[in-house]
Amino acid sequence: MWVVNIIFLLFLAPCLLFVLRFILYRTALIFVLRKWANWVDDRIHVHQYLKVAELNENGQDNQFYHKVFIYINSLPSLEDSNFTNLFSGKKSTDIILSLDDNQVIQDEFLGARVSWVNKVERLVNGGGCNRSFLLRIKKKDKRRILRPYLQHIHTVSDDIEQRRRELKLFINNKPSENPINGRWRSVPFTHPATLDTIAMDVDLKNKVKSDLENFIKSQNYYHKLGRAWKRNYLLYGPSGTGKSSFIGAMANYLNYDVYDIDLSRVSDLKLLLLQTTSKSLIVIEDVDRLINEKLTTTTTSVLLNFMDGIVNSCCGDEKIMVFTMNSKELIDPVMLRPGRIDVHIHFPLCDFNSFKCLANSYLGVKEHKLFPQVEEIFHSGATMSPAAIGELMMVNRSSPSRALKSVITALQSNGADAKIVGKGKRLSDNASSSPLPLPPQAEEIDGGNWKDSVPVAKEFRKLFLRLKSCKSPSLFDHDSEMIER
Repeated sequence: MWVVNIIFLLFLAPCLLFVLRFILYRTALIFVLRKWANWVDDRIHVHQYLKVAELNENGQDNQFYHKVFIYINSLPSLEDSNFTNLFSGKKSTDIILSLDDNQVIQDEFLGARVSWVNKVERLVNGGGCNRSFLLRIKKKDKRRILRPYLQHIHTVSDDIEQRRRELKLFINNKPSENPINGRWRSVPFTHPATLDTIAMDVDLKNKVKSDLENFIKSQNYYHKLGRAWKRNYLLYGPSGTGKSSFIGAMANYLNYDVYDIDLSRVSDLKLLLLQTTSKSLIVIEDVDRLINEKLTTTTTSVLLNFMDGIVNSCCGDEKIMVFTMNSKELIDPVMLRPGRIDVHIHFPLCDFNSFKCLANSYLGVKEHKLFPQVEEIFHSGATMSPAAIGELMMVNRSSPSRALKSVITALQSNGADAKIVGKGKRLSDNASSSPLPLPPQAEEIDGGNWKDSVPVAKEFRKLFLRLKSCKSPSLFDHDSEMIER
């Protein structure tokens, strides 16, 4: 019996080896057959050639050559080229592929096959070389695909450049400074904040992301309405609640440059706006302080005209304006009306949910035995700014327990101070400036300290605690319609 088994295995082994060889060589066989079919197809049809030179007739850089270069080196078929250059990217782990000189790469668009040649012609006198990309396209396909194909190259290369480019932070000069280089000077924008790291209510964060995504996809809709492709945000709340970090997160999420306008250094806001670019965040911080304390010569009417005037509508598309303030109660409502401010986002003092987000970010702690005690203190009405709590956690980051105990001590001290009632009529500078409780939708009630007292202070505190125990109202207020929707 064992003799029969040996004979069977000896017979089966060559068959298995043949099948294995067929599988191993199958890919190469298919590649050869496909290449032969393409060769036959090229000989049957008439082709036309279009040349994209590196330099134009005036010896200047041909911008379209640069776009074709980016597009070709992004094609998946680049790996099928016989020779491909490898370069390191910005990160040590990034590897960039680039088509070698005089190599061919294939592409497909709308069912038609085209090819590009990275053509390099060496000059006889040794004075360098002429570079160009040569596009070969079937004559029967040219009328159908050429124009949309070239537009496709523009779109793809612009998108790749946008993702790769280095963000910049622009700061306006004084009128007497740097007149040669314009009204702005810039530095690399390296703010590390992202929307994922911001301590913010999850639902609110998702609404912000959705609003931003709708905006960047709505160019045709805005133009159809006859409106400039812009959107204005108001971020308001006490100091230290994360407004500036949120601006950095927005810029990183959208991959937009940031133009930070210092109104105290401005003589003409309109001319300043004309020198901003598309895909940018234009930021004016602490608007209420600048206006109320008259720290700038810019009048309210000039600022209103800057927000929605004719110059604003004619200085480029795809811009977002962001204004920040501690409180909007003393601001002229005309400045906050729909059309001037599209989205209002309130940044309150820290609550327990924000505290847990901060503990996770600063300490890597999602649950802790001290959390119930912290939650109880928050429910009692004590609170602090996220910046103050974050600083305590950072200083004590080597010991999460010590960090949480320091936060508890600070919150208890803050809560004790909040119970001290004196004589007066307004809230602390860190809290809302309104002397009376506001409707829930305004979301201006927070746990700041009282400097002075009012006759109804005790009643106000009871109302305050009841509101704190209720479900938190929405922080994302649309004072105008979400026009993308």
